[in-house]
Amino acid sequence: MAERERSHTRGGTFVPRAHVLSAADVQRALIRMAHEVVERNRGLDDVVLVGLQTGGVPLAHRMAEALKDAEHVEVPVGTLDVAFYRDDIGLRPVLPEAVTEIPGDLTGKVVVLVDDVLFTGRTVRAALHALSDFGRARAVQLAVMVDRGHRELPIRPDYVGKNLPTRRAEMVDVSADGVTVGVLG
Repeated sequence: MAERERSHTRGGTFVPRAHVLSAADVQRALIRMAHEVVERNRGLDDVVLVGLQTGGVPLAHRMAEALKDAEHVEVPVGTLDVAFYRDDIGLRPVLPEAVTEIPGDLTGKVVVLVDDVLFTGRTVRAALHALSDFGRARAVQLAVMVDRGHRELPIRPDYVGKNLPTRRAEMVDVSADGVTVGVLG
């Protein structure tokens, strides 16, 4: 989980239990997902990456680098903070300190939302709502490093680095060092 969420999580600090992907594994998954984006969209015309604050932002930038290396095309990268679009305001802290920067009007674009962990789907629902403020995208696709299950909404990722079944009480941390599963201690 991203640092911002970790610092505001109820119940203590993250206690790692198992390191499931190394930094090299994450990079390979990003490269694979980048190639899948190119294949699915038959190139990169009108593709925009939007990283969800905070965990998806570094992954979106790394995916843009992988796309540049593979296709020699610079894909625009934006950032999106969905704090005020969430449906659970009041149940968890609202942390609107992250920046939203969308690279222009999204009308007619293929937006690839990038996030670190897909869990209940509520953050993605909020992101879809927030994106509508920036134009009517031709398509919105979802890339996540880890899909841990436990969906509460009918949301499915298009690109997945790792399917990682977890217990509901566990947490998943995606960082520059890789992916770790743990609990709050």
